[in-house]
Amino acid sequence: MARFDTVNRAGTDCSKWDGLEAKFGQKDLLPLWVADMDLEAPRAVQDAMMQRLKHPVYGYTLYTEAFYQSIVDWYADAFNWQIEKGWIVPEHGVVISINLAIEALTKKGEGVLVQTPVYPPFLSSIERHERRLIESRLQFEAGKTTIDFEDFEAKAKEARLFLLCSPHNPSTRSWSRKELEKMVEICHRHEVLIVSDEIHSDLVLQGRHLPTAALEKAKEITLVLHAPSKTFNIAGLNTSYVIIPDQRLRERYIAAHKKAGLDNGNVCGVVALEAAYRHGGSWLEALKTHLVANSAFVQQYLRHHIPEITVYQHDATFLMWLDCRGLGMNDEALGTFFIQEAKLGLNSGISFGDAGSGFMRLNIGTGREMLEKAMQQLEAAVKQRRE
Repeated sequence: MARFDTVNRAGTDCSKWDGLEAKFGQKDLLPLWVADMDLEAPRAVQDAMMQRLKHPVYGYTLYTEAFYQSIVDWYADAFNWQIEKGWIVPEHGVVISINLAIEALTKKGEGVLVQTPVYPPFLSSIERHERRLIESRLQFEAGKTTIDFEDFEAKAKEARLFLLCSPHNPSTRSWSRKELEKMVEICHRHEVLIVSDEIHSDLVLQGRHLPTAALEKAKEITLVLHAPSKTFNIAGLNTSYVIIPDQRLRERYIAAHKKAGLDNGNVCGVVALEAAYRHGGSWLEALKTHLVANSAFVQQYLRHHIPEITVYQHDATFLMWLDCRGLGMNDEALGTFFIQEAKLGLNSGISFGDAGSGFMRLNIGTGREMLEKAMQQLEAAVKQRRE
């Protein structure tokens, strides 16, 4: 049975732990920010990499037939979507794919639509490529995240490309079939292409994720970006892929990929992906059980001890979206409070765009003891504020 205890990663050159001082100005914090987990990768993945590393040469690496087939099989089993090997373009990271897709599918000055607050590289990639950012703000009311479809359609009319985050980061919403179909229908009608970041799709905590391009109207206008990195905690292996059913879109993306000189695979990443998809299913189910329990613990603790902070509907991911507006602080004060008084390193909601004002993103992909300590520190800091 898999164990999900906190692994102390300090001293391993990891961003989350060893980057605390650079990020927050001090290192005596509990790190609950970067979106990777403090949990061991599946034993099957560890074993597969160790076996490969016994060979003393780590040279240029091919994407094998087994690599492609494991992705095809994973999609059939996990999402009930039959994809073809020829649709898959191996890549070195989802953020790289976002940048390449913007380069391949839009021109300078054209509009790119996003639903804010959103994963910061969405915003920086648009700016970096000199495209025009178009925001449709998500609505946060009564503990739920919803889409203002009237606003979404008005903004879609101005856009050439829609960067969709599904499941959504940071709100954790797993979009329903009805919501996805409506977004796709609007984009199809206004000739807007869709790049769907689905890196958290394996971590839908109840039910099954619906890949955007599996919808009929989406197939000819959508690129799906995915990776085993969040799912199996192997982000440092820089191995991802893009699923592009439409041949013309695929050719345009591949042209940008080649222009960037992105060839060959990560020797351990190729091995790890196949091992994870072939042998990691039971580990993933156990992980989701652990995350559901962690989420329930945080929600209950806040409800009983820190009612000023509420949790929005937690559908997916090892992240939680905390509404801290009840503390009555502006964003600068809120960030200082978490760092200086609660001694916690979280992601500030404002870093996901102005629509995230008043929120904080909490990473629960760790052991229970870490979360218990974090909640106790937060409670003590809020109590001192009350007094």
